[in-house]
Amino acid sequence: MTGNIRLLSDTLARAKSEDRAALVAYLPAGFPTVDGGIEAIKAVFDGGADVVEVGLPHSDPVLDGPVIQTADDIALRGGVRIADVMRTVREAHTATGKPVLVMTYWNPIDRYGVERFTAELAEAGGAGCILPDLPVQESEVWREHADKHGLATVFVVAPSSRDERLAEITAAGSGFVYAASLMGVTGTRESVGAQAQDLVGRTRASTEMPVCVGLGVSNAEQAAEVAGFADGVIVGSAFVKRLLDAEHHEAGIAAVRALAAELAEGVRKR
Repeated sequence: MTGNIRLLSDTLARAKSEDRAALVAYLPAGFPTVDGGIEAIKAVFDGGADVVEVGLPHSDPVLDGPVIQTADDIALRGGVRIADVMRTVREAHTATGKPVLVMTYWNPIDRYGVERFTAELAEAGGAGCILPDLPVQESEVWREHADKHGLATVFVVAPSSRDERLAEITAAGSGFVYAASLMGVTGTRESVGAQAQDLVGRTRASTEMPVCVGLGVSNAEQAAEVAGFADGVIVGSAFVKRLLDAEHHEAGIAAVRALAAELAEGVRKR
């Protein structure tokens, strides 16, 4: 069984052919429950997301801000396991036919086993993995297994990344490049900042892969701004916050579907 890196690439290419950016949404597995998380992902796709990143909840995050940390804590206290993450990927992809990735820190994969993780993710229909804390120079084993199973390896670049480092990272990655719009952790912000546009330009100088921007986008106006210079707009904390703030589960599902629709309209106004 091979994964869906081709589906991911085709989806991003189709968005480009439509003269727009792709909308990439993030939601953690197991939040508010495993079943509830799957329902939320389906709702985000229904609202207009092109790609979804499923977060593997982790107790010691380095990139996640307080909103996502809160959701991860709820998921972990609920007993979420890697098997639940794989089930989330499988059911979300099967129901929608759209690309689903996993975003995870390296430690859970290392403990679970690289071959086991990549094989199960491919079998679940996953498109790949975003690995924010795996150094490129230590990624050879992961990349070998990911390539064997048809999975994308998405690395994160930051405004602090020098051009030589960007070239090294993009040469090793596949699927797309995750460009962090600023130095810091995830969370909604009033402005995405000029650093993001500069980073996208420098990253494109070293690769033909799509460059998707995350960290800070929370509304249609910001999505349109980022879509003006990036190939994809990544939104996470804003979706999680809608679920956290909802009075009940059904309201949360409606809220994330509505936000996806707003953002999908935004990326079309590049």
